[in-house]
Amino acid sequence: MSTTAATTLAHRITSEAEALDLAADLAAQFTSRGAEIDESGTLPADVVDAFSASGLWAITVPQEFGGLGASTATLVEVIARISSADPSLGQIPQNHFCLIEDVLLSGTREQQEFFFSLALEGARFANAFSEAGGKTAAEVQTRIMRDGNDYVVNGRKFYATGTQYAHWIPVLAVDPDGKELLAFAPRDAQGLHVVGDWDAFGQRATASGSVVLTDLRVPANRVFPMYREYENPTVAGPLAQITTAAIDLGIARGAFAATLEAVRSSRPWVDANIDSATQDPLTLNELGRLDIDINAADALIQRAAHVLDAAKDEPTETSVAAASVAVARAKVLTTEVALAAGSKLNELGGTRSVVGGRRLDRFWRNARVHTLHDPVRWKFNLIGNYVLNGVFPNRHSWN
Repeated sequence: MSTTAATTLAHRITSEAEALDLAADLAAQFTSRGAEIDESGTLPADVVDAFSASGLWAITVPQEFGGLGASTATLVEVIARISSADPSLGQIPQNHFCLIEDVLLSGTREQQEFFFSLALEGARFANAFSEAGGKTAAEVQTRIMRDGNDYVVNGRKFYATGTQYAHWIPVLAVDPDGKELLAFAPRDAQGLHVVGDWDAFGQRATASGSVVLTDLRVPANRVFPMYREYENPTVAGPLAQITTAAIDLGIARGAFAATLEAVRSSRPWVDANIDSATQDPLTLNELGRLDIDINAADALIQRAAHVLDAAKDEPTETSVAAASVAVARAKVLTTEVALAAGSKLNELGGTRSVVGGRRLDRFWRNARVHTLHDPVRWKFNLIGNYVLNGVFPNRHSWN
């Protein structure tokens, strides 16, 4: 596989309706492979290639560069539909979409034309942002130094989602002045080594392990001033958060669909005096509660998407803060319902739901691992401080 461009030219999507239909079609194809993906811990090449070749990875490329310029509402629905089939597959382009926004926010015209063209052709961008060390998740120890017409990067990353499947891997590093720069490097660049050391009990196929940078040389025209995105009000933070929430919404939907199937094939409880588990009033209550919560999460994430797009059109401190709060509200519910749906699947499906190699516990495991992305308990504080005291959320990738 070439690491600078896609091996198969991607389809060009011409409408948001087409994007949603394609996502639904792909989800239907991929759903049956969820247990296989979870067991192997790797996304099959044909699945990843079909996903990016569909053109869905390029739907947010702006229209002026030949893209669809899809709304955030469409983007999150695409992510949720794919994630309902398999959330590892739904997660690998999450940072890709955020990187498209980074290129738009921080790039020169030349950089935008170059990387948007790659995205439209089907190239996949991963990330080497976070690190396992440091006092907080925001601390970056990887260093980048100017050397003539190049920059040189040294360090070690972790949680580098999707790097095993990527064509390009942007690396976040700090320059001697403490400013964060983003250096785009091809997957096979000398000095860049992807380590297959991701061993979590959920989201097993995201390839979210380590990337080691040893004297990685990157031309200056492939380096972006990332620090500017949070010095000024932009939607970079809310976008990162809402795409994460969309994955959790997809997990909830997938778990709920599997729960309905499991209940239909389970036996009624001995004291229920009914002929079918589908008539159990206590089960019906639980399913009704889940349905309501999933629909509530769906409504909040769509509302947040519209607030985010309004902030993107007119970014101010006030509009970006409103977007962060709207996304935080949605993220609380998507987190809670993903965990609840994954747990209720086995509870309501009974013992039969844990045998037969279907690996139905993967829904809860995936939800539990993915919702650790950042502590949702802090969202309550953020929202309360905003509505009571008018305090705007701090601007960073987790707000």
